[in-house]
Amino acid sequence: MVDFTSPGLLSHPAEHSQSIGGTISSILSNAGQFFSQLAHLSWISLLIGMGLYAIYLLLRSRALFNAVRAAYPEERVRWRDVWGGYMVGYAINNVFPLGGGNIAQLFLTRTSIERASYPTVAAALSTGVICDWLIGLLIMCYAFTQGVFPKPPDFSKLPAFDISFFAANMRFTLFFITFLGFAFLVAFALLSAKVRTFWQRVRQGYTILRDRRRFVRQMVSWQAVSWVFRFAAYWALLDAFHIGGSVRNALLVLGVQVVASVFPFTPGGAGVQQALLLQIFAHTPYVAAFSVGQQIATAALSSALGFVALVFIFRFRSFKEVMARARAHRQSDGVPLSEPPEPGRPEPDPERLSRIA
Repeated sequence: MVDFTSPGLLSHPAEHSQSIGGTISSILSNAGQFFSQLAHLSWISLLIGMGLYAIYLLLRSRALFNAVRAAYPEERVRWRDVWGGYMVGYAINNVFPLGGGNIAQLFLTRTSIERASYPTVAAALSTGVICDWLIGLLIMCYAFTQGVFPKPPDFSKLPAFDISFFAANMRFTLFFITFLGFAFLVAFALLSAKVRTFWQRVRQGYTILRDRRRFVRQMVSWQAVSWVFRFAAYWALLDAFHIGGSVRNALLVLGVQVVASVFPFTPGGAGVQQALLLQIFAHTPYVAAFSVGQQIATAALSSALGFVALVFIFRFRSFKEVMARARAHRQSDGVPLSEPPEPGRPEPDPERLSRIA
């Protein structure tokens, strides 16, 4: 049995519990500096950055749309629905931790396609990770050669409770990863009766990966261009906060976001981003405002776009409503739209399905 109280597995629990409050306090303090320095921002650069960021999100949604359309070539798949689901999920993830927006994105995309299943849609949406992590790996290789990005062993010294905790307690981290793997195997065994159907649907979601030319043309190309716009957006944001836009600085910011995406324990990885940015750009007096301000700006943009999509595309009134409906729909006993009704079982009520969707 593993002893969680042993020093080797979980060291300095009080220190990490204090750092949770310290992380929150630091975020609020830097947010205060951001608002106090609003008058000194370069608003033209800020607006340019926000416009470029909106284009980045649009291009990325097109890549996801192509993956979903490849999985359902005979169904009606609309780009605006995939974009809307992506924007709602992105907005929720920027406000709430632990990736809750992914549930909303999956639900909205799934219900916008008449005969879709959750495993297929989830698999199709996950295909974008391949290109993202490849580009992210190249960016991280560059960041670690610049002499200002902390090495992984030094992550435990960062004033961000999530990344410092896991970095300082490697035995617990390995145990946690092993536990997740074991839980997955147990769930797989318990669902063995449905495994064949499940994997058939997952395989359907990965359709675009089996056509190399189509994958490169309809996914990799769109994602690569989207990363160019993301890079340009942060160049403009660095200028807006008077840190200085450059190839090096923009790539370092993207490297920070790659690391933060692994630790979604604060909204948008805010704690990790702030801790890394404060260390990387320690030479500039504006870094505190930038570390929080750029997240506030992108979160405000994505929240506005997500709310527009929520109201005008999916006809919901709030993010809370769509999250509740997503959980209810996933657990409902209704007939899945991807399967025909069983013999002797009545057809689904169209009015009920329209209310769900």
